[in-house]
Amino acid sequence: MSAEAELRGYLKGDLDAIYRLDQLCFSSEFRFGRESMRAFAEADDAVTLIAETTGGEIAGFVIVQVERSWNIVRGYVVTLDVAEKRRRRGLAQTLLQEAERRAATAGALWMELHVFTGNEGAIRFYERSGYARTELKRRFYGGAGLDAFAYRKELGLS
Repeated sequence: MSAEAELRGYLKGDLDAIYRLDQLCFSSEFRFGRESMRAFAEADDAVTLIAETTGGEIAGFVIVQVERSWNIVRGYVVTLDVAEKRRRRGLAQTLLQEAERRAATAGALWMELHVFTGNEGAIRFYERSGYARTELKRRFYGGAGLDAFAYRKELGLS
């Protein structure tokens, strides 16, 4: 855990704060609508973690879906958001590692995610975190027609 924030599970009362943070973190092409955010964060198969400061401010959050298909379980990073003033201090890494641990505990063999091809900071972050680029997804971001790289990381309980 970060010295600046403690991790905890998502509470339904967090929705407005995480929705606002997502609006600040991403441009309109990449933002979730409020109801989509609620559906992802509150899904039965979600790992939703909140990084909260001692003052009660939400400094960041991650939402991972643990998906079961046939006999295979995988985690999918829906979004990872960190407030701008809290970035570059290890908080995103802490959130991601705990989400990976929880997904692995739930049986996930790997984690997957998508990153906009123009988001060089996120690309560097995920590659440093052990994610390997698997493919280019053309027009992944719907209405905007923007491309994404797909990434994957094998999980193992250590």
